[in-house]
Amino acid sequence: MSATAPNDYLRNRILQATPEQLHLMLYDGAIRFATQGRDAILRKDYEEIYEKLTRAQHIVLEMQLGLKPDVHPELCEQMSGLYNFVYRKLVDACVHRNASDVDDALKILRHQRETWVMLIDKVNAEREGDESEVPASTANATQIEPQPTQSVLSIEG
Repeated sequence: MSATAPNDYLRNRILQATPEQLHLMLYDGAIRFATQGRDAILRKDYEEIYEKLTRAQHIVLEMQLGLKPDVHPELCEQMSGLYNFVYRKLVDACVHRNASDVDDALKILRHQRETWVMLIDKVNAEREGDESEVPASTANATQIEPQPTQSVLSIEG
């Protein structure tokens, strides 16, 4: 196995992911790096604390920058507040080397991830329900890819 195989796998996974899956990957990355940063705090590995918590901070900033207030201003304002809180906790944890700050950030990130998974499941169930309502003769007669249904769910929020 070559050294680039994991990178190729990740690149392909990202390129083939739906927008919903990409957002879930961001949550997974933020949680993973924050957890690694917390572990580094406990080990007093100062270089790794900075590296891992900074990566988690960057992911949270990307999620915040991805919000689209023109789509749903109230929801984006709430999400922005959550992302600000998480970001500040991660910065405080990095500066003060405090694991409880990471725990506060992780609690919110994990809750948001669970919520996101439930939303993805709901949207997928609705899409499957819409496809099952198409008469079998029509579904078999056309070889056109099914179009995703319009939804009020925004992955940015």
